[in-house]
Amino acid sequence: MKDLRIAVIGAGPAGIYAADIVTKEHPGAQVDLIERLPAPFGLVRYGVAPDHPRIKEIIKALHRVLQNERIRFIGNVTYGVDLKLDDLRRHYDAVIFATGAITDRPLDIPGIDLPGNHGAADFVSWYAGHPDVPREWPLEAREVAVLGAGNVALDIARMLAKPADEQLSTEIADNVYQGLKLNQATDIHVFARRGPAQIKFTPMELRELSHSPSVDVIVHPEGFEIDEASQAAISSSKSTRLVVDTLLKHLEAEPTGAPHRIHIHLCHAPVEVLGTDRVEGLRTEKTQLQGDGTARGTGEYVDTPVQAVYRAVGYLSSHLPELPFDHQAGVITNDRGRVLDLDGVPLEGMYVTGWIKRGPIGLIGHTKSDAAETITSLLADLDTLPSPEVSDPDAILEHLKANGAVIVDADGWARLDAHEIALGEPHGRERIKVVPREDMLRAATSE
Repeated sequence: MKDLRIAVIGAGPAGIYAADIVTKEHPGAQVDLIERLPAPFGLVRYGVAPDHPRIKEIIKALHRVLQNERIRFIGNVTYGVDLKLDDLRRHYDAVIFATGAITDRPLDIPGIDLPGNHGAADFVSWYAGHPDVPREWPLEAREVAVLGAGNVALDIARMLAKPADEQLSTEIADNVYQGLKLNQATDIHVFARRGPAQIKFTPMELRELSHSPSVDVIVHPEGFEIDEASQAAISSSKSTRLVVDTLLKHLEAEPTGAPHRIHIHLCHAPVEVLGTDRVEGLRTEKTQLQGDGTARGTGEYVDTPVQAVYRAVGYLSSHLPELPFDHQAGVITNDRGRVLDLDGVPLEGMYVTGWIKRGPIGLIGHTKSDAAETITSLLADLDTLPSPEVSDPDAILEHLKANGAVIVDADGWARLDAHEIALGEPHGRERIKVVPREDMLRAATSE
């Protein structure tokens, strides 16, 4: 097998898993993980609430992959700005795009553009300490609506309901902690279009809602429907059964009188955000299950007073320069990971993996199997891959520096990592995340 030089664009789980698999499957493979941020790990670092301790274990596993001497981390480099597609073709046999999904899928209902409406991706990026979002977040609303029936909606509800001081055992950034201390929210209303057996919560995420003594979880009985299709789903899926059982416990429990409340409203579809100059309420239509897992509107409407709305209706990938893109699905057009041109013909040496390949669905385990499929396609194409013009693996670094890029390599990431750990030590915390990009670069580049 000939030696193989691969660029992976994006150092989140999808990109790291792809690098890990190809170096295990091909003994001559060398991989450059090219990441636009100064730190690796993507949505595991910047898309998950800070109070998820199990995420630390995932990061440890990803960190071990980066220790592979045949995998090189090149951070703070943006595809389309610091590197063009032709640059990648000149320096690599193959390129795998693993850029994920970082924007919000739109929700087209009246009033959605009123001040007080927020996208889930933006808020998650803020509380996860992403360096490219504003340092402050408006948290004046006492009553908040969260639209969505997935884990992101639960994370947002929990972060809005949980007192800031309960986050001090996490790696939460200082600006996020200070912002959450000013949070005025007392009632967070989560709205799901369908019933308890159709929502996409995972059991662990749902159970975490009630871990704070300052929060009551209130499941409203209206819309708690279990039809034949729901019963079949409960019987065939342990995860669904656990979710429904947990919801039933909350439904039957008496509120403790905690100062913060998370309300879960099932079979309620958002139809309009109410207000004149800013958000004043949310109008939902009651829905009814149809026996096949779907729901239809009943024509009965409910108005809930809220001063902010967070839409957690799905993430969307962004179009990458010089590559075909399906704007409706939010993916790079591909066949089992092979990038396809507008005529459906594979582009030589171009591949995708992760959410930019299949859309923002699935958990970490799906990402690993997804990467395996892409690497299988790449290795099957090995004999037809065009050889790069430039043979020196360090030439790409010189090219980037000549273009003014400030590269954060593995040593730089190690310095930043150590700096965050040192920040947390005086406070008895494992780390305190550094947020501004300039501070990250200062820590990464200082000896």
